[in-house]
Amino acid sequence: MKEISKSFVENKKSKFYGYLYSITSEDEVNTILSELKKENKKAKHFVYAYKIRTIERKNEDKEPSGTAGMPLLDLIKVKNLDNTLIIVVRYFGGTLLGRGLLTRSYREAASKLFE
Repeated sequence: MKEISKSFVENKKSKFYGYLYSITSEDEVNTILSELKKENKKAKHFVYAYKIRTIERKNEDKEPSGTAGMPLLDLIKVKNLDNTLIIVVRYFGGTLLGRGLLTRSYREAASKLFE
């Protein structure tokens, strides 16, 4: 597993930290998530998506369905990536963002990983 890049987005005091990794197994996904959860104990959501050959997975981590993990997986597919993990860690800022802004925030944090 290799970290490739990081990103940051803030909307209405919610902070979104994006991470892009090159991976080869689902075990690596679990290891990376465990490490990020130890480093970000006050974060509320750890949303992720990955593709390893024919395996595609996403996790919304209690965000509304389709607003978080799906945009990350869509980005992986659009860029035709393989052996790739995107994680966005969200620190809740106290204001609900609504489905539209929430989805845009996750998508922006993920897109910035490729700049």
